[in-house]
Amino acid sequence: MINCIKCATELPENANFCSNCGFPVGSLKVCRSCPECGASLSAIDKFCSQCGKAVMVVKSANTNPFINTKSAVTSSALPKMISVEGGEFLYGGASANCNVQLYGFSISETPVTQKQYLYVMNQNPSKLQGEDKPVEMVNWCEAIIYCNTLSTMQGLTPCYNIGSITDLRTCDYSSPVWKRISCNFNANGYRLPTEAEWEYAARGGKNCDPYKYSGSSDINKVAWYGENSDITTHIVGTKAPNSLGLYDMCGNVMEWCWDYFENELPQGSQLNPHGPQIGNLHAKRGGSWLDDSMQCTIFFRSGSSPAGKSSSLGFRVCKTEFTAQI
Repeated sequence: MINCIKCATELPENANFCSNCGFPVGSLKVCRSCPECGASLSAIDKFCSQCGKAVMVVKSANTNPFINTKSAVTSSALPKMISVEGGEFLYGGASANCNVQLYGFSISETPVTQKQYLYVMNQNPSKLQGEDKPVEMVNWCEAIIYCNTLSTMQGLTPCYNIGSITDLRTCDYSSPVWKRISCNFNANGYRLPTEAEWEYAARGGKNCDPYKYSGSSDINKVAWYGENSDITTHIVGTKAPNSLGLYDMCGNVMEWCWDYFENELPQGSQLNPHGPQIGNLHAKRGGSWLDDSMQCTIFFRSGSSPAGKSSSLGFRVCKTEFTAQI
């Protein structure tokens, strides 16, 4: 038996497409999404089966010039935090209608790796295994639990609570109790970045890098995405960083943010926005090994259920910096 790399459904060995979600499996490896309609495409497709658009055939790993296995970061059991000076920016890019001011914070150099997740949680749920690859198949609730658990391990005050409870490991992911979760942004523990913090860091903070992707307008220099990933995640830090020294902000895996997701960004000036007060989906940013180039830009936004998980979805951590304000 084999498993679908998108939804993990168990399938017969000779399956070409998942009976649950329709994703290509087995020998029909997915290389990218159709740039016209977003449909999933396999290595043998020359035209999109959904809209008919001609598409590029991706080379195999043996001939892929973009594959690099040497990481520029040091493998560690704990996330390395990079300080981001506070500042002001136009949130959302060219269509921005929101001027945002942020206090200083720190954010992890890379997405949380499988080694780092295993060290804290004593398990590795990832579909695409590799200790220095990003952890994936982690839902929003599990990312929150990782943050609180790591904070407690390091003697820091956990940021997240449901009522008076900060040990959230026994809370069922589908329970409505997660609607009551709150974040203490004045705590010194680890947390998920807000959407505004994520975008500000991806754009180089006060540097305000003028790029479509984090660190460059050439996606192949900074991101593992559908057309160069060879259908898998990669060791973190094997693409170029942005000007803050942050790796894989675009591509490799999408990243959970704290905020509830809404289609439209808020209007007007804001100070340290934390997103909507209520919602059903949580924001994710950055695109992944599975996505097309548009989905990997620093401005692309989407949302998922807090209990949802995927081999293309991970997270990185953040901390409030109390001595660094605007």
